[in-house]
Amino acid sequence: MSTLRPELHVTADNGILDAAAGMLRDGDDWHLFYQYEAEPGAPARWAHKFSEGNPFDFYECNDVIAPVGGETRVLAGSVVAGPAGTDLYFTSETSAGTTIQVARIDDIGSLCDNISDSSEIDPGVRRMGPVVKDKGRFIRFRSPCVVPDWSASDDREQGQSGWLMLASTGEADSPMPVVLESAEEDTWTLIGPLRFVGDTGIPSDVPVVAPRIFRLRDEVDGFIYDVLFLTQELDKWDLSGYLIGELNGNEFTVKAPFSRIDHGHDFTRPRTTNFVPGTLSDDERYAEARIFGLLAETGRGGDPTSQPSWAAEGWANALSLPRVVTLAGGQLYQTPAPGLPAAVDATEHAMLWTGMCDIPAGSEVKVEIVDAADNVCVTITHSGDQITVDRHDGDPASASLDDEDEDHISVLIDGSALEIFAGGGAVTFSSRFWPEVGATGLRVSTSGDAQILNQWRRGAAR
Repeated sequence: MSTLRPELHVTADNGILDAAAGMLRDGDDWHLFYQYEAEPGAPARWAHKFSEGNPFDFYECNDVIAPVGGETRVLAGSVVAGPAGTDLYFTSETSAGTTIQVARIDDIGSLCDNISDSSEIDPGVRRMGPVVKDKGRFIRFRSPCVVPDWSASDDREQGQSGWLMLASTGEADSPMPVVLESAEEDTWTLIGPLRFVGDTGIPSDVPVVAPRIFRLRDEVDGFIYDVLFLTQELDKWDLSGYLIGELNGNEFTVKAPFSRIDHGHDFTRPRTTNFVPGTLSDDERYAEARIFGLLAETGRGGDPTSQPSWAAEGWANALSLPRVVTLAGGQLYQTPAPGLPAAVDATEHAMLWTGMCDIPAGSEVKVEIVDAADNVCVTITHSGDQITVDRHDGDPASASLDDEDEDHISVLIDGSALEIFAGGGAVTFSSRFWPEVGATGLRVSTSGDAQILNQWRRGAAR
């Protein structure tokens, strides 16, 4: 049994998982798509996994998109369910540049009925061709995010009609997010570059990529806002976060500037989850969303083959677990998807610890993750107003908490994946770590006047 491969987090069976592509929710069933390389340097393609009844128990289906003709790679995009079927929007890369193309699945419910061991593409997927090409000075369209558009942009209670696309354009070192619209998904009109009204909180000289958008009703003022995900590409790592505001045409009016979405070592390029029409009511649609991301320092660059899992087992990178996201007072709150404790109990090695705590100033709750030899792999310190995650590699990660945030904390260990939720969902951490002989337990201690009022352990935790 692998001590590094997670049981709940999605990984490529073999090869390098490059990026999350998209997720589609069909009631209680989940279709997950991701971009991967079967081996380093191999042409990137799309894989498909399916989970019935919860977003934790995914199994491998046939691949859905692979390079054809002069394509060198097919890169991540998004997944949308519409009247004509399920559409996979992807980036087609050739030596001449990139275009945004669509592949269609007529009946996604039967896509995993006949799973093959070969590398052939599932016959239930058919390519529809390019939908967005170079337009004047706007070139190299890529990384599409497609969501339903508003019926009336000045009255968000009227519902949605037509389609909206965010994408990146331009050269790799100077990307420009743009906005497009379509009435029927077949013809797309470029509205223009994404422009901001108000302070974004993003330095003007930092490239931003992977634009993603979804909508949530703020639990405080009751208004439906646009939540815009952007990833800042820094020198050696990515900084992914969100802005709250209103998108009208290609103009985004900022209500709350850029905030980091995850404070751990390894979380980048978050993706949203679309759903099959008719499976959610309007109230459910705007009350919460599901997001997930790539567990890596950066979506580009780096060397995934330097991860210990590559040398030991021939795979690299993982996806985060899906998270439930809500909006209150201009801030996102993230919690694990329902059913996680039962899912952890069904694994062989995953561990979940949740503590309801009271941590006055000058006190601490400390959680130590230990391996089979009783060595401490990771130390998590909660001091009430700050949480620190230390992998004992000289690069701890930390985040501050407000006085009003709860002192409760949940810690999930799944192979080499670590996810932490704290402050009632105000702060999350996602990090990879590499226990040589496997993480086998959690040690919890307090100092000062800190108290653990109640606690739960699930799975293999000791």
